Amino acid sequence: MNEPKNIVEIKLILEAALLTAGEPLSLDDLLHLFAERMERATLRMLLDELKADWAPDSQKATMELVQVATGYRFQAREKYAPFLTRLNPEKQQKYSRATMETLAIIAYRQPVTRGDIEEIRGVAVNPNSIRQLQERDWIDIVGQRDVPGRPSLYATTKHFLDDLNLRSLGELPAMDDFVHPEMQLDF
Repeated sequence: MNEPKNIVEIKLILEAALLTAGEPLSLDDLLHLFAERMERATLRMLLDELKADWAPDSQKATMELVQVATGYRFQAREKYAPFLTRLNPEKQQKYSRATMETLAIIAYRQPVTRGDIEEIRGVAVNPNSIRQLQERDWIDIVGQRDVPGRPSLYATTKHFLDDLNLRSLGELPAMDDFVHPEMQLDF
């Protein structure tokens, strides 16, 4: 196939690229599909049209086009997840409460040091919690605080946002949505 001659062909190329990509594709990635220059606004418009083509009431209702932190991707609709997990019955990673608390503190207060986390939680941070979150590529060291000892500063990654289907940290739920009213959290 030569360069696309019309909008329909361009949308089909975008759809094929997004359906076969192993990871989200950024606007820059998608622009590389075409030899001729395309405006970002045009590309966004075509992505919106693709999203509508795959709307829940369409014939293609099994998948949806979503935007996450690192770009766009097709994913199965949530109602099909229980069936699809049967294809790969890998045991889901279980995280301790301490690890999840550590992740929540990093996500809502970033960048933070290990000392900040310990101060908020009131107990020492288990090094395995930090290691697990780094191995999952949910957190990373983003610098050092300019104090004696130069402790590492931790923050969440784009992979963390992608795994939670978020475009930005601003889409995290408000703390009030999941903290018990009797709990006092100073963050």
